[in-house]
Amino acid sequence: MKFSFMSKTVLAVLGVLLAMGCQHTGDLSPDVDTKAGFSESGTAVVPDKWWKALEDRELNELIEQGLGGNFDLKTTWQRLKQARAVVDRESSSLFPDLDAFTEAQISGENSEVQERLQLGLSSEYEVDLWGRISSGVQAERYRVNATRNEYQTAALSLSAEVARTWYRIAEARERLGIVREQVRTNRELVELVQRRFNSGQARRGDVLRQRSLLESTLEQEQAIQSRTGVLEHQLAVLLGRAPQKDLDYCEAYLPELPPLPDTGIPAELVRRRPDVRSAFNQLKAADREVAAAISNQYPRITLSASLSTTEDDFNDIFRNWARSFTGSLVAPLLDAGRREAEVERTRALRKQRLYEYGQAILTSFREVEDALVQEKKQLERIKRIREQLELARKTHRQERLEYYNGMAEYTDVLNALTEAQSLQRELVSARLQRLEYRIALYRALAGGFETTE
Repeated sequence: MKFSFMSKTVLAVLGVLLAMGCQHTGDLSPDVDTKAGFSESGTAVVPDKWWKALEDRELNELIEQGLGGNFDLKTTWQRLKQARAVVDRESSSLFPDLDAFTEAQISGENSEVQERLQLGLSSEYEVDLWGRISSGVQAERYRVNATRNEYQTAALSLSAEVARTWYRIAEARERLGIVREQVRTNRELVELVQRRFNSGQARRGDVLRQRSLLESTLEQEQAIQSRTGVLEHQLAVLLGRAPQKDLDYCEAYLPELPPLPDTGIPAELVRRRPDVRSAFNQLKAADREVAAAISNQYPRITLSASLSTTEDDFNDIFRNWARSFTGSLVAPLLDAGRREAEVERTRALRKQRLYEYGQAILTSFREVEDALVQEKKQLERIKRIREQLELARKTHRQERLEYYNGMAEYTDVLNALTEAQSLQRELVSARLQRLEYRIALYRALAGGFETTE
């Protein structure tokens, strides 16, 4: 009866410890409100590959090339393969090890020689009684999911960067066309003012001012050409190509924007965005690390088995076999607080991941709201620039007419022309800025999409 009582006591204690080892280790929900809607929302449905909403065939092809050729994205894919290999490595601890061994020994003195041969198999297995090994495997699996989310995030970022660079090239080319037209206009005005000066109808200063405006416009042309070259180099590297090679693409243009997309509710965004999901998977991995650290404080049961044969003659090597099976229980008693410190470290890491997850959620909300308000105000700004441009053109026509009638100075004509030309260039840049805000909105709302290596 004493043995039966002791057995029941041990089993009861083990059951309590097992329950402690498998218990949930902490809260995985940050204190963030995900129920309130965004400030604005449209009705357009955005595809998983968000850039297709812009209906730009050339952009579609460039992004597909970038997803297949960008080296930073390839680097992230290799990190994902490493994480998967770690899961396989850690999962192997759930199964017994099997090793084969052999040993040959020759010894003796003078003419007497003794031989000794040994062959055998050995196996060792740790019983995952408290879930320490399985918790570690689960942690690595969550890290694989987090790395996969990071890969999707990198792919989204790459697609947005390719789109921004592509449309910056389009804006630069459109500005270049405008500036070249302004160069032609300013050159004609130089000749016109020079003729009026030759006939005594204009002052020498008027000619110099018009020439100065022409040189300034020529300088603008050179700057835009330089910027276009740099942007083309950036796009080539994003696509995984050498910047020395010319890109083979059709004429770029700034498209008209489609209707505002449906932003949905923040709770949907949390489930959709890969960077937020990555933070959540990192949190779950940290939670499993806490469980593994707690379980590491409990006793370990290890089972060992071996099968071997040892003979002095090779011909007799397989005749006699020795078998053994052992079980060992190792319980930690004193470790100077090492295991407890590891538990505290993993708990602090879990808290860190929880706060990082909460911050990732808030950042995703902010990015959506920022893009919404920026595009709204940019649309109003474009309207104001167009109104200013129309007024500047009317002012220039009026000042030019009064100048020819001797009622105004040429400085007034020049100021009106300079303002009109500057606003014309600014309007193109403002349209690009609005497009970039829409790209940022698509990027902020986008979920992961399937890619091929």
